[in-house]
Amino acid sequence: MDGDSLASALQSGIHRVIGEQETLNRINVFPVADGDTGTNMSLSLGAALGPLTGPEPKHLSQMLASVADAMLDGARGNSGAIVAQFFQGLSDSAGEVSELSTRSFCDAVSLGSEYAHDALADPKEGTILSVIAVFAQSLQQQAGNEDEQHFGTMLESALAAAQTALARTQEQLDVLRKAGVVDAGAKGFVAMLEGITEYVIHGRIAAKPNLADLHLEAHVVETAGEVADLRYRFCTECIVTGQEIDRRKLRESLAELGDSLVLAGTKRKAKIHIHVNSAEEVFDLARQYGHVSGQKTDDMHRQQHSTHEIRNEFAVITDSAADISDDDMERLDIHMVPVRIQFGDRGYLDKISITADEFFEELARNPIHPTTSQPSPGDFRRQFQFLASHFPNVISINLMPSVSGTLQAAQSAAARTNASGEIHVVNSCNASLGQGLLAVFAAECAQAGLDTKATLAAIDVMIPATCTYALVKDLRYAVRGGRIPGWVKKVADTLRVTPVLKIRHDGRLWAGGVLLGRDRRIEKFARFLSRRLDGTRNLRIGIGHALCEDDAVELERRLKDALPNIVSSFVTSLGAGIGAHGGPGTLAIAAQIYPDNLPPD
Repeated sequence: MDGDSLASALQSGIHRVIGEQETLNRINVFPVADGDTGTNMSLSLGAALGPLTGPEPKHLSQMLASVADAMLDGARGNSGAIVAQFFQGLSDSAGEVSELSTRSFCDAVSLGSEYAHDALADPKEGTILSVIAVFAQSLQQQAGNEDEQHFGTMLESALAAAQTALARTQEQLDVLRKAGVVDAGAKGFVAMLEGITEYVIHGRIAAKPNLADLHLEAHVVETAGEVADLRYRFCTECIVTGQEIDRRKLRESLAELGDSLVLAGTKRKAKIHIHVNSAEEVFDLARQYGHVSGQKTDDMHRQQHSTHEIRNEFAVITDSAADISDDDMERLDIHMVPVRIQFGDRGYLDKISITADEFFEELARNPIHPTTSQPSPGDFRRQFQFLASHFPNVISINLMPSVSGTLQAAQSAAARTNASGEIHVVNSCNASLGQGLLAVFAAECAQAGLDTKATLAAIDVMIPATCTYALVKDLRYAVRGGRIPGWVKKVADTLRVTPVLKIRHDGRLWAGGVLLGRDRRIEKFARFLSRRLDGTRNLRIGIGHALCEDDAVELERRLKDALPNIVSSFVTSLGAGIGAHGGPGTLAIAAQIYPDNLPPD
């Protein structure tokens, strides 16, 4: 088998897995019943389609090395990391050869099985590992009986053994037996083998399905299993690049932080997958072994809740530029894609690997001003893929495009997501608390049972009814970040005025006015706002603060005294989106006019 033949066979196998995506999501109950194994395996294997496709001739060992590297970079979830390590074993075994004999192919699969097993800190029977091992053993037995056999004959027999092992997984793990399903990762691996075998025997590459064309009845994936009380909340991944990574020590140290640990890769590049309660502990540890990139954290609690308990017509997701109270995030099951924060050479995931308070403390003491970068289309696509596999529709409420490319990243990801649900990307024309209020409104519509069309129409009405103001105590952070020139701060300091910023209804940041003098700023800000907010209509407000909660509480009290038409309010910490340029002491407020004729009640 040469490089071109193997590339076509693998392409066929990957297409089969992508075609099984929703089935795999539906039966996903181990290690966590969060319904994402199909999505993760599709994304992980799909990352290898680049090196496998194209008209140019493919040298076998070079192609396998490229496939292994692409899968390592693209690996998602437990099963994705295991499969990536399996292919690393294939690549290492192939060495520099341009063709594989049946004997060398069997040896490569065996080494891949060993690599996959060794990647786990606590390997268990009844999982994808069991099926990989049986497949490898069957090939070795056949190779031992006769040196030269036809690839098709060997694969057909080994596939049958793998299918039997797959059926046996239901008996090997209690959680699978109770749910009445086989292991999802193992079934995905068998689907790949089926596609590979189909090409080798019949010369046909399985067609890559267009999941967006599936019928509406297939949109919502009912997930097997039960809601479990999760010991660890976050599924955390990253890539470590170094010269001589001591993988044994790294694995031992990681094992103390959580469970479901998979460590794939080589001494030069390692992929970490682990379930923990603190993502930053994982990233801190990984930095001791090399450069860390590709940080990713999924909230398994929220995913599990969505796939088992939520039956809304649509899911709501936003980016972390939106500031929303923790209570509303939990109550309304709002999903979030984190903005990336960089302090020099150290990166964080906003509101996941660094809290708001930690961010502002670092901002105050670190001479390097942080940069914030929008989530990549890949960050959005991974979450869109998951949600659109479980909901008929997904509504994404995103940051205004005048300050960031986040909206464009979400739109790009939506266009490239091939799950069955439809994704609707909405320009909030807002940021921070205003963007958060719109996401909360959309989630309340979902809970009230509104359909997607009615909710999108209601959001269009609410966007111009939502405004955001910010009071910046110290302009030096805006100067450090390049948002305003230094002379503006000098003038403001000389005149002893405090600027108020406003996000206009067209989604542009504008000077909203100034407060004269530096004393009694909360009293003055409350008076400034009460003159500009509509005192005749029902209002809901959100107030955000940067390490000045007492000021936020006082502002809330004064506004309620001045505006009795405020029907609801909350106080929360500001995130890095506005905080990087406002600094400690910043206050922000969003107000939303709530018409009586709009849902929810």
